[in-house]
Amino acid sequence: MGCAGFSCSKNSLCALNILYVMVSLLMIGIAAWGKWFGLVSSFQVVGGVIGVGVFLFLVAVVGLIGAMKHHQVLLFFYMIILFMVFVVQFSVSCACLAINKEQQDRLLEVGWNNSQTTQRDVEKTLNCCGFSSVNYNGTCDAACFPNNSCTTCAAKIQEHAGEVLRFVGGIGLFFSFTEILGVWLTYRYRNQKDPRANPSAFL
Repeated sequence: MGCAGFSCSKNSLCALNILYVMVSLLMIGIAAWGKWFGLVSSFQVVGGVIGVGVFLFLVAVVGLIGAMKHHQVLLFFYMIILFMVFVVQFSVSCACLAINKEQQDRLLEVGWNNSQTTQRDVEKTLNCCGFSSVNYNGTCDAACFPNNSCTTCAAKIQEHAGEVLRFVGGIGLFFSFTEILGVWLTYRYRNQKDPRANPSAFL
């Protein structure tokens, strides 16, 4: 059968969902590894990454089962959920790529002020203290703090924030196009007849 056939659509959809399963397990594994080794102590960050990983895993499993069984209802819900994920991910990716330095600094400061656990993680990892000023009368987990030689975390974060945002935006944009490909494949696959079934029956 050609690539427009039933088998090709089924195999392509299965391959795409296996890729999503692997990505979701990788996300869960990295978040758990970071928590286990103490690289990230913020429960909100770890929980958020694991939550996204579990959601992606469940969506991929629904798509995989729907593709294997040519199940119309599962394929319909999979297509709708994948399209909604595409819209959100495409929007966030474009925002990451389009954000300017002033907006970036404002978002970083808001994120910094929202979680003291995240502050400690950043201070320890980047060896810096405070966001825009260093207070040596306070506390800080950075190795430079006892020597009074710390720089602000804003300066260190801003060095790499633009690159990280472009990287995240690029990866997100790439995966958003795989999602719209998944929606198109699912739509086409749902409307194809299984050659092994009764030729007069539309599944």
